[in-house]
Parts: sequence; structure tokens; C-alpha cells
Amino acid sequence: MNRLYGRLASINIRNNYRFYLPYLLTGTLSAAMFYLVLAMQGNPGLKDIKGGAEIALTLGLGVVVIGVFVSIFLFYTNSFIIKRRKKELGVYNILGMEKKHIAKVLFLETLFTAVVSISGGLAFGIVFHKFLAMMLYRLMRIEQSIPFYISSSACVNTVKLFLLIYGAAFCYNLMQIKLANPIALLHGSNAGEREPKTKILMTLAGLVTLGAGYYIALTVKDAMNAILMFFVAVLLVIAGTYCLFTAGSIALLKLLRKNKQYYYHARHFTMVSGMIYRMKQNAVGLANICILSTMVLVTVSTTVAMYAGTEDSLTEMYPEEISVTTYFNGLPEQEDVISGVVEESLRASGRTIMSEYGCLSANVTALRQGTGVSLQGVGSGTDYNSNDLMLLKILTPEGYEACVGEPLGCELLPGEAAVAAYPFYEENTISVDGMEYTVKQNLRLPDASEGQLSMIAGSCYLVLPDREALGELFDAILEKWDSERIKPRIRYQLAIEIDGTNEEKAAAERALTEAVRGWEEVNTAGIPGYAGSQISGRSEDRSSTYALYGGMFFLGLFLGLMFLMVTVLIIFYKQISEGYEDKERYAIMQKVGMSNAEVKHAIRSQVLTVFFLPIAAAIIHVAMAFPMITLMLEAISLTNVRLFALCVAGTSLVFGIIYLAVYSLTSRSYYKIVGNQV
Repeated sequence: MNRLYGRLASINIRNNYRFYLPYLLTGTLSAAMFYLVLAMQGNPGLKDIKGGAEIALTLGLGVVVIGVFVSIFLFYTNSFIIKRRKKELGVYNILGMEKKHIAKVLFLETLFTAVVSISGGLAFGIVFHKFLAMMLYRLMRIEQSIPFYISSSACVNTVKLFLLIYGAAFCYNLMQIKLANPIALLHGSNAGEREPKTKILMTLAGLVTLGAGYYIALTVKDAMNAILMFFVAVLLVIAGTYCLFTAGSIALLKLLRKNKQYYYHARHFTMVSGMIYRMKQNAVGLANICILSTMVLVTVSTTVAMYAGTEDSLTEMYPEEISVTTYFNGLPEQEDVISGVVEESLRASGRTIMSEYGCLSANVTALRQGTGVSLQGVGSGTDYNSNDLMLLKILTPEGYEACVGEPLGCELLPGEAAVAAYPFYEENTISVDGMEYTVKQNLRLPDASEGQLSMIAGSCYLVLPDREALGELFDAILEKWDSERIKPRIRYQLAIEIDGTNEEKAAAERALTEAVRGWEEVNTAGIPGYAGSQISGRSEDRSSTYALYGGMFFLGLFLGLMFLMVTVLIIFYKQISEGYEDKERYAIMQKVGMSNAEVKHAIRSQVLTVFFLPIAAAIIHVAMAFPMITLMLEAISLTNVRLFALCVAGTSLVFGIIYLAVYSLTSRSYYKIVGNQV
């Protein structure tokens, strides 16, 4: 008897190969992807390279996303297959097999699927792990040999996850068989074809939520709010998409049906009536395709832009090659106390200083209050609106020119100030906790400064007449400062440009760090108010930046590939499902008098509409999200909007070509199924 169950399971899989082959292939690729990300995250070589911690954290995020996604997707695919097979299982039940016997057959089928998918996925992952690790290292610009590596923990965790997924799928199938009677099983594949009702409230809810998501994406003005509101906007758009595809599409089709002039036309009648008839079950699949397509476009285009714009980000973060920032607890007697140490160290490294400038300033986080700002209560639990936060940078005219690259343009007298703010400050006076200044000149922050300060809702350069006025205001700030918070400091930033290759510059930056640290150990005790120095360099941080952005790019391609795979499989199953459902319907149309040409046109019209509606909606979603994502990229110093636009356009073009290829292949399967009727 047990051999009979095995034979039945084998025959069932062979007879339903059209459904099971893509299911097995997808399960195998999903297991391989999960293993690969787990194995690369735990690769011992990452611990020994600079930027390894960043890439391990990035891959850890990918493990969670892929694990959740493949669980949902494989369960969804299994539910589709069991629905298509209900008629076959109903025949078994009518012919005398008890439900417990059918359960044994299903168990063997599930076991076979799990074994093939898990073993195939692990084999694929183990074989290609080194290749993908080499690709990751190349993106991170790491020159290091990669040994062949098999992660036992990744294997165990992959087996555990996929056994759990297939176990849950088997339990779901068992419940479907147990709760249904034989007649219901015979008609199970046709479930969901009753004409759906028009759901006005759901349609309105979809319009409201989608509109709210679009409104947030289009009206957010700064990077901080963009980051905070991004996932809110995403959830609103997803909810709106499902509501509009589920209810809004039906309402639209029924409106078209009420338009007699449009509806009673040979080209429109069949398409509209056919889509209304089963839109209830189509809508969720179309919404899934739309959301997945949007995920592919956003994920891939964003990570491609991040990686392609790495050098732009480095230049934005480090306008000059080296930045040496010295901190003081008050106005220093001599701010450039370590300039000689810096110059001597760079010369000892064989580098020539191409340009050099210094900027004395005090940076504090403040609250905007009418025509002034206040530093009281910031960060100490006081109730305030985050939109009122601003970054106040107090400068001298010389410091302003050094920071923005252009002179102030006016001479300031005692009690006067110039204000360069974002957004633009229009008042004639400005006060800082009671210290009142007449605004002699209102300026706009240069574009570069706006990009660097875009994480703060408002930013302001307050330019005072001289260093003594700066020190006076700083002392007044300290007198009212909350003692529980870290006190602000005056800082002197020395920005230097040097010659040499990236490797030579990085070596000079490392030597400079050691030289400054050695100098501090001997000399800082005799310098009043000295509070330490910080050295940062573009070339020295290039490796960690490429590690982070390269890892994000790799993960973006990985997730994009997974989303694309899921999209293709949903489209395939949808085409096969509709082919079987339409086969008899088009035969009836011919019997009632429609010609072959009319039936073929109806098929083509419906297939094209169903296929390209989701991708059109996805492109609209991406277009609406573009301003918000642009602001979020500014937070990581990627301000090249043109580059991001090109990445979005290129990704959309490639995805569109792939989508057309999928349409061509899957529509052939559809036409083969219904073809003998037309």
C-alpha cells in the first residue's frame, strides 16, 4: 500500500509538471539565495578586512528580508497549486480514497518537493558561493584571496527554515482537503469566479491611502522627515494599491459596462465582461505584481545610484582631501596650534600641500523661535516640535569665506550680523537667547552646504564681525547651557588638499593621525582650553565607504533578482490559470457566433491589459517616490539628482525589456492552452 502512495505521488508530480517544475525551480533558487547570504554574512574573511563590519550588518538585513519574503512567496505559490489540483483530489475521493490516504500522497509530494528544493539549493549555493563572494569583494574594491568555504551553520539554518515553510504548506493543504467535501473539491479550481460586488468604501479608502502616500512623498522637504516618513508612505501606497486593484478596478469596469456606447462594442464587450467576471481573484495577483515591480525598480535603481555615486558622496562628505578639526572649550588664543605638526607630517610622507584653509566656528543645535533661536531645552526632554530644530553655525567673515568659497560681501560692525539660512531667513533682526543682532545681509546657503546640512530641518550660518564677537556669544551660550548635556565647543577646521594616488594619500592620512596623537600626548597640557583633535580623510575612508555601498549594491541586486523571480512566477501561474479558465469560455463565444478573429482580438486585448496595468502603476509609484528618495540619498551625501534619474531610467528600461520577454514567453503558454478553441 505504501508503494502505491509513492507511485501516486510520483505520477501526480509528473502529470502536473507544468505547475511543479517552476515551483521546484523557485524553491531551489530561494534556498540557494538564503544560504548564500547567510554564508557570506558569516564568512570569516570579513572580520579581517576594513568595512567588514558594515557589510556583515548589511547582509544580516538581507537575511531577514529574504527569509520573510521566501516564506510568504512559497506559501503563496503552494496555495495556487493546491487550488489547481482540487478537482484531481476530488476525483480520488469519489473513487474511494479516504482523506487520510490523500493526505499521505500529499505528504510524499511535499517531502519530495522539500528534499529536491533544499538539497538543490544547498548544492547550488555551495558551488556558487565563492563566485558571488569574489563579486562582492570586487564591488567593495578589496584585493584579497577567497578560500573555498562551506558554512555548516548556514546549511543548518537553511534546512530549518525551508522544512518549516514546506511543513506549513503541507498543513495548509491538509486543511483544504479535510474541510472540503468531494463536490467542493471537484469545483475548487473554479472558486472565486462569482461576479464581485462593487465596494465603494474600499475604493474610496484606496484613493485616500494612495493619495496620502503620494502627498507625503511629494511634499516632504528635508532628509530627516523623508527618512522618518518613508515607510509610512510605503505602507499607505501598498494599502492603496491593493484596495484599488481589488475594489477600484471592479468599480471602474462596472462604470465602463454602464456606458452602453462603449460597452456594446465587439472589441470591448468581451474584455470588460471577462475581467469583471473573475477580477476578484485577479486583483490580488495584479497588485502583487505591481508592488513587486515597484520593489525591483526602487531597490535596484537606488543601490545602483549609491554605488555609482560613491565618489560623489566622498567628495560631498570631504570637500578637501584631509580635514583636521581641533576643539576648544572657549575662544582659543591661537587656533592653528597643530598646523605645523600637520604640515611636517605630510611632508614626511612625501606629499605636497596643494591648498589649505582654516575655519573658526561654533556649531550648536538650537530651536527656532520667531525672529530668533534658543538653545534652552534642546535634547533635555523639553516638549518641542522636531521641525523647529535647526543647526546654528556661528562664524567670522573669514570663516564664512573659507567654508562657502565666496566673500561675505559686506562689512559688519559690532552688534551686526549676516545670516545665511536654509530655508531663507527674511527678518531684519535675530536673537540668540537674548543676544540681539541687526541683520545687515540676508543670504541663501550655497547648494553644497544645503546638501551637507540636509539632515536638519533648518540650518543657519550666523556671521559675526570678528572672533571676539564669536567668543562673546559663545560665552553667553555656555552660561545658560544645561549642565546635563554635552557642552558645545569652538572648533577650528583645517582643510587640506594634497597630491598623490589614493593609496599614497591614505598612507599619509594614517601617518598624520599617528603624528597628531603623539603630539597631543606631549603638548596639550600647556594649551588653555584645548579639548582634542579629530582627523578625517577622503582616501582613508574610501575603503569603508566602498564596502558599505558595495554591500548595499550587492544586496540590492540580490533582492532585485529575488523580487523579479517572484514576479515572473506569479505572472506565469496567472497566465496558466487564466488559460484553463478561458479555454471553455472562448469555446462558448465561438458557439454563440463570434468569429475566430474576434475571439483572438478579445484574448489579446485582455492579456495586454492584465499584463501592463501593474507595470504602468509601478512606474507611477516610482515617479511619485522619486523626490522623497532623492532627499534620503542626500542624507548619505549623494546629491547628484541627475545620476539617480539616469539610474531609475536605466533600471526601468532593463526591467521593461525583461517584462516584455516574460510577457512573450508566458503568453505563448496561455495561447497554447486556449489555442485549440480559437
